[in-house]
Amino acid sequence: MPELVFFSGTMDCGKSTLALQIEHNRSSRGLVGMIFTRDDRAGQGKLSSRLGLVTDAVEVEDGRDLYAYLVEHLSQGGRADYVIADEAQFLAEEQIDQLARVVDDLGIDVYAFGITTDFRSKLFPGSQRLVELADRVEVLQVEALCWCGARATHNARTVGGVMVVEGAQVVVGDVDQSATVGYEVLCRRHHRRRMTAATARAAALSPDVLPVTQG
Repeated sequence: MPELVFFSGTMDCGKSTLALQIEHNRSSRGLVGMIFTRDDRAGQGKLSSRLGLVTDAVEVEDGRDLYAYLVEHLSQGGRADYVIADEAQFLAEEQIDQLARVVDDLGIDVYAFGITTDFRSKLFPGSQRLVELADRVEVLQVEALCWCGARATHNARTVGGVMVVEGAQVVVGDVDQSATVGYEVLCRRHHRRRMTAATARAAALSPDVLPVTQG
């Protein structure tokens, strides 16, 4: 039976890499896929991973009906044996409903990839709807690590290396901390304390931190 599968995890856990691997495995067997994405780091109409792999994709815009897009594609003689939706956290709830309809009414497998929560530890609407509707939710097993070495469970937004907890839910950035707006994965403890790698280094180098000596 066709399925709607949601592959979730933090940044740096290999979601886009797995999406590209699924595309490679199926296309090498003669299957044809439809790839949707939104706000990819490589630009519009691209699905890319931080390993440098990239392929073309359909950019999902506000209001685009994904089910209608697939129906039109098929009615014009196109083919789609499976669907990949990357950056699915940025999709609207109704677009997730449309992907579920693709599975149920068209009999096509849909593989969605996305971050579950935003930099405030709040669910993205698209991810929440996927959790509600997916036949399976797969948490990726490639663990991203916090700067302290613990398993990273939270995504943090940084400005100049300093964690922020206010602002628009969607601001496209990357893990390059030289950028004004960046992102970093943290364990829950350091997310709660708002302690990024940069602030931890600054604290360690602060002259206000005195060494502890044995008296």
